[in-house]
Amino acid sequence: MVQRLPLGFFGGPPPLRPAARSLARATLLTRAQAAKGEPPISHPEISVLLPAWNAASTLGECIESLRAQSETRWECVLVDDGSSDRTGEVALRFAAGDPRIRFVPCEHRGVVESLNEGLAHCRGRYIARMDADDRMHAERLSAQHEALEANPHWSAVGCHIDFFPRENLGAGRLAYEAWLNSIHTPEGLRAESMVECPIAHPTLFARRDALLGFGYEDHGWPEDYDLLLRWLGAGHVVGVVARRLLAWREWDRSLSRTGEAYGTDRFTLCKAVYLKQNFLGDRRRYVLWGYGGTGRALRKALAARGSEPSHIVEVHPRRLGEVIHGAPVIRPEELPALQRAEGPLRVIASVAGAGPRALIRASLDAMGFCEGSDYVCAA
Repeated sequence: MVQRLPLGFFGGPPPLRPAARSLARATLLTRAQAAKGEPPISHPEISVLLPAWNAASTLGECIESLRAQSETRWECVLVDDGSSDRTGEVALRFAAGDPRIRFVPCEHRGVVESLNEGLAHCRGRYIARMDADDRMHAERLSAQHEALEANPHWSAVGCHIDFFPRENLGAGRLAYEAWLNSIHTPEGLRAESMVECPIAHPTLFARRDALLGFGYEDHGWPEDYDLLLRWLGAGHVVGVVARRLLAWREWDRSLSRTGEAYGTDRFTLCKAVYLKQNFLGDRRRYVLWGYGGTGRALRKALAARGSEPSHIVEVHPRRLGEVIHGAPVIRPEELPALQRAEGPLRVIASVAGAGPRALIRASLDAMGFCEGSDYVCAA
């Protein structure tokens, strides 16, 4: 039996922790809604999965963009990951006025645990991701819903984005935005999947079974990229709505800027694991095209997993004829003869920049190599 202390003991009951306070408020809110005859939506078509942590300054703007959607058959599962600011108060204020918003307070455990907690509460046929510091276009949910309805073999779909505010954007972020918005098809998405994560995660819109069947995993690298590569490795098709339907906030508090799991080295590690698993398999040798900074980092990560380059392809004349980590440096035009001599090759083109990758693709295609089976582009 639990012993209950009298209210006057030590001057009253102990103060509630932030998550406990939010839970208490959420319980009162549910009772208030029931008293007013406002039960949550019973059969939502779409569950919007929205984790939030210390997002009081942006959460209201985010939710207002959700409430402005032309598609109204949604519920929002708003998971407060133990915020220490007023995030819970903002969430509860919106939930009090809109029974479609379901508030889920938790102890602070990080984004992966928050996402999986939220998934357990999602009831829609489709699940849309959203971040608490972003805004969605009024037609986002309807356009993505229409895309999956029209393509029953697609497991999920993303969309194009606009970074904001524009005055904070450097050349690198503008190039990244342009790259994301250059992807229009499932085939293009798969081809670019080892360059970077080809979908901005807050744009993800997935079939319920596809998302719940995989869930989010924490391996010390970006959880969104990990999910996508697991999907693609299992043969799932992920499409793109080629419209700018999400405004993605660019600021120094973004998790992609502050989280240890989102560093360049963690992306490289993630790529190496899935290249080994899905492209190289049990092959211990591959051909590496490019030995700049990206190529060197990827070679090192793959070597730790038992695969080393047999040859390195370079166009720089001073590197030709060298031997790097036991791999002779050869010209691109030597690849067909190498394949005739050694049998089917696996080529990883690891160069930065969309322009150089396009030239490499054109060269490999002209030699008869097939992207996806004979070669992949990574960065």
